[in-house]
Amino acid sequence: MNFKPILIVPGEKKSIFFEIFFKSIKSKKIICPLVIICSKKILNKEIKRYRFKKKIELVEIEKIFDKKFLRKNIYLIDIKNQNSRTYVKNCFNVAFKMIKRGLSRKLLNGPINKSKTLNKKYLGVTEYIANSFKQKKFAMLIYNNILSVCPVTTHLPLKDVSKKITKRLIIEKATIVNNFFKNFLGFKPRIGIVGLNPHCESISKYNEDEKIVLPAVNAIKKKINIKGPIPSDTIFLKKNRKNFDVIIGMYHDQVLTPIKTLYEYDAINITLGLPFLRVTPDHGPNEKMVGRNISNPTSLIRAISFLDKK
Repeated sequence: MNFKPILIVPGEKKSIFFEIFFKSIKSKKIICPLVIICSKKILNKEIKRYRFKKKIELVEIEKIFDKKFLRKNIYLIDIKNQNSRTYVKNCFNVAFKMIKRGLSRKLLNGPINKSKTLNKKYLGVTEYIANSFKQKKFAMLIYNNILSVCPVTTHLPLKDVSKKITKRLIIEKATIVNNFFKNFLGFKPRIGIVGLNPHCESISKYNEDEKIVLPAVNAIKKKINIKGPIPSDTIFLKKNRKNFDVIIGMYHDQVLTPIKTLYEYDAINITLGLPFLRVTPDHGPNEKMVGRNISNPTSLIRAISFLDKK
């Protein structure tokens, strides 16, 4: 077990993150040190709001690389610049610097408002972080220890999906998923590939499932335990989904909607293909719930626990 610190970027200023973070710490014993990278002013406001009692030690960024971290302790790096346009990115940049200098290989971030923080420059945080580390091959995995899903395309308007899926991209995503399960989780996953069209059929002359998906599966099925294309309206039925550890879909909501329906908050978002582990709870900032103290912390508990064991 690696007891290097878990770096935590809470994300948006207005978010349910600290509510569910404090609930997570109270309900789950965490062994690894936790390093929160955010504004001290914002953190103190949230501590007061939710009456959090555990001690948090302030560490100067210049001294962080010489710091001797203690297990189960929480530390804070104060990000003083609170400019609304750059604040979250400033937090990420400090975390990236610490990762690149070898302080940790574990990053957890809170929910991010993609339109506001990423200025629509990236499809999502997955792409933003991958680009920051110059990683061109990566994948989004929504992980649950019973069943996980991976979309080949992420956060694309539906009208653009068919233009983006290719045999090469499907093979790339399936290979990244397969390698993650083998290298980090210790077993070879059973992967199911979902077709693009309803029932994997099309009245058009060009059928993506016959021309793209099936050839991709055939190209790697000798190396990877993979089957498909399978209709998306039946693969998640109980008797069918039990045959797979991971289901790969062609677009975001094709697989995220079923997995959230089945497991609700009991899943986490992992970015695969990075030179470190990046995890986030599988939900957004939920600004309307801030301060109500009724948000479900399950996904964040799972995220912290996952990194705590690695």
